[in-house]
Amino acid sequence: MIGILGGMGTQAGLDFCNKLAKLNRGKMDQKYPMFILYNKSNTPKRPENLKKYTNVLKELVAGCKMLQKNKCKFIVMPCNTAHYWHADIQKKINVPLISMPKEVYNYTSKTCKKNSKIGILCTEATLKTKIYNNYFDRNFQLISPSKNIQKKSVNKAIKLVKMGRVKDAEKAIKSSVNFLIRKKCKKIILGCTELPIAIFAYKSFKKAKESKTFIDPNLLLAEICMKKYKST
Repeated sequence: MIGILGGMGTQAGLDFCNKLAKLNRGKMDQKYPMFILYNKSNTPKRPENLKKYTNVLKELVAGCKMLQKNKCKFIVMPCNTAHYWHADIQKKINVPLISMPKEVYNYTSKTCKKNSKIGILCTEATLKTKIYNNYFDRNFQLISPSKNIQKKSVNKAIKLVKMGRVKDAEKAIKSSVNFLIRKKCKKIILGCTELPIAIFAYKSFKKAKESKTFIDPNLLLAEICMKKYKST
């Protein structure tokens, strides 16, 4: 059983479940993975509570323990910023909590040359906590948009997805993508789970899956989940 700690935000958790389903579409119902989605939408806002570390930690641990109690063999969190608490959550639970930034780094290491420029689009909190830098700074140049583009493009797109205005979010994110392309980034990490919804909103799942530009951590996590699920 796959444990999914969602609600951060709700659409991101549903997007993850949808990707699990699409990776297995065409199969009989009985061949789809068994999973529990705990849409824990009462988890405190991560960006606003970085300094109130234990407030968020307490709720994330409670969510993971609920999934653990219900026989989940491992857990994933379809929220990038929440991985700031990853190490301390893992200490308090007895099942593996898969690290999204680590898996994105492992994938990038296999597909990009050392010292390549890798772009990242994410929340300001993810940038501030350096959850991706902690992995990527060893072997890559991690590049984010300017502060102005971050506010007017990335932050705006994330907010629009949360509001359900996906078409507007798709338009808003374009300037930040173009900025990173001009910087000659080999790949662009969509480091907020709302952003793949904006980027791939009106494209087929096949195109999203085969994208040579974007790395979708939610999709990558879903693929890793399926491999782990089949091996347990």
